[in-house]
Amino acid sequence: MLSPREQLEVIKRGAEEVILEVELLRKLERSLKEGRPLRVKAGFDPTAPDIHLGHTVLLQKLRQFQDLGHEVVFLIGDFTAMIGDPSGRSQTRPPLSRQEVLENARTYQEQVFKVLEPGRTTVEFNSRWMDRMTARELVELASHWTVARMLEREDFKQRYQSENPIGIHEFLYPLIQGYDSIVLRADVELGGADQRFNLLLARELQKAYGQEPQCLVLMPLLEGLDGVRKMSKSFGNYVGITEPAEEMFGKLMSISDELMLRYYELLSGVSLQELQALREGLRAGRVHPRDAKERLAAEIVERFWGPEAARRARENFDRLFRKKEAPREVKEVKLPWPSQGTFWLPRLLKEVGLAKSTSEAQRLIRQGGVRVNGRRVQDTQEALPPGAYLLQVGKRHFLRVAAKG
Repeated sequence: MLSPREQLEVIKRGAEEVILEVELLRKLERSLKEGRPLRVKAGFDPTAPDIHLGHTVLLQKLRQFQDLGHEVVFLIGDFTAMIGDPSGRSQTRPPLSRQEVLENARTYQEQVFKVLEPGRTTVEFNSRWMDRMTARELVELASHWTVARMLEREDFKQRYQSENPIGIHEFLYPLIQGYDSIVLRADVELGGADQRFNLLLARELQKAYGQEPQCLVLMPLLEGLDGVRKMSKSFGNYVGITEPAEEMFGKLMSISDELMLRYYELLSGVSLQELQALREGLRAGRVHPRDAKERLAAEIVERFWGPEAARRARENFDRLFRKKEAPREVKEVKLPWPSQGTFWLPRLLKEVGLAKSTSEAQRLIRQGGVRVNGRRVQDTQEALPPGAYLLQVGKRHFLRVAAKG
């Protein structure tokens, strides 16, 4: 087992801030002495159905705590999701229905154990205690914080100064998040850097309720594939952990060399020594960035799909982008051809799911992103007679289409 100081070094890897290091070291020392694992909490509001690699920055850090012998509480904020986290928002979030939240929560439960160890994870829902909270208890909770303190929060302050409405229920969000830590008696809480205010508030509430305040491990927000904005489905720059292995591998190979090291630090399981050696090798030219990127992509794909899928994805990428060949396994679709004898290509792309609409298909053709049997199509009016075709959209999307006999 690692010493408390060695554990602290592992925990600090990739973290933006630890509050407070001296307190966390003291907790780690006490944990070792008493043989009691720390209770480490992280909350996730199920506001969307899928988990992407940006979410796994926190999940990987939770897994590190598990590997160090500590207890992890994966908290699904099914109650707070109906309020909506106001962090970083310039206006009130639209509320989600109970049904939407529960459906998203179900998919979270299915996906989270692709990273966490099931036997060492407690899954909780904050509706368990919030649904039972009385109005008296809610008033008592709110009495421990002031409006002035709440307006110290940057996003609330900006909205107030610009006269954008702030709902009273939005003030309740950080209070309830803090109350979760009280109920769970959390020793440590993990969160994104944008959660700093909420997590600091939780420390103060724990003190008010007679508990030792939790330590905080704040993780940076992972940039998406564009290397600029945070990873988000709404920005289209994300890698979902349930995406097919080949798609996941190809997306990771598309990141910049600079972003690659960031992903290594936040997503990879390589040791601190290996990471330092990689940095030095890249700087000295002993390691080619493409090889390092392939290693990263293979590691992440293997984590979610297994070694065989990672090997196939790597071979498929090599075939597509180095040898310029089509992948070995391409899905085939048979469909009836139009009665007039030819199939307008934009409509065909829409019918088989390679484009959302005929207008999008025409745009893809104009941009040079569509190939038929390896030939780049340039005419948006192209029509295909009955036959068998290998369709390619972009660099990674292939489909064999044949006329139904």
